[in-house]
Amino acid sequence: MYKYILFDLDETLYPRSAGLMQEIGARITRYLIERVGFSPETAQLKRRHYYTTYGTALRGLMLEESVDREDYLTFVHDCDLAAYIRADADLEAMLGRIPLTKTIFTNATQEHARRVLEMLGVAHHFARIVDIRATDFICKPDPAAYRRSLDLLGAQAGECILVEDNPRNLLPAGALGMTTILVDHADCAEVDHCVSSILEVGDVVTRALKRLDPRMHTNNRED
Repeated sequence: MYKYILFDLDETLYPRSAGLMQEIGARITRYLIERVGFSPETAQLKRRHYYTTYGTALRGLMLEESVDREDYLTFVHDCDLAAYIRADADLEAMLGRIPLTKTIFTNATQEHARRVLEMLGVAHHFARIVDIRATDFICKPDPAAYRRSLDLLGAQAGECILVEDNPRNLLPAGALGMTTILVDHADCAEVDHCVSSILEVGDVVTRALKRLDPRMHTNNRED
């Protein structure tokens, strides 16, 4: 039986069209230029290299350069969230219908995650945030980050559903035995469920729970 549902944060709980991650991406490039000392051209190349090779720019910087991790995290997440996202009553209602323990699983920081959740009006639904520090700065899609998240929750992979906007971050979860839900992405070949909007996740979970226990009442909730 499923017990936990883990949600990625950025561009999963809110649409990529909001523009917030584009702002964070621009700040990552600025950090590489202003703090590390790369030229603008090198900064763009390095950022792509880090993302492709290590999953995040921070992981690449940790392994290839000498940087202050906390300075980086503070710098890149210093955004005016109100310019990009706002309270989402439909998201709040959907989360309330899911009778599983909800966790944020993000490569960002707990501080950034809490700010986003508060801005969206859904913070009260989440029992825990597993952030980049909680995974010892090992980030998705490294399988070690997923194993660490399971250890922190005291969960078995088969008890968990992971919701993500990036298919490459779902593949290690599926390999471990988690059920995977991909949001707003065309590459659905290697995931269990594919939805066009985060608001459809509740219906996917309801159907999955019904298959496991047809007697389940869909109005049960833990929030």
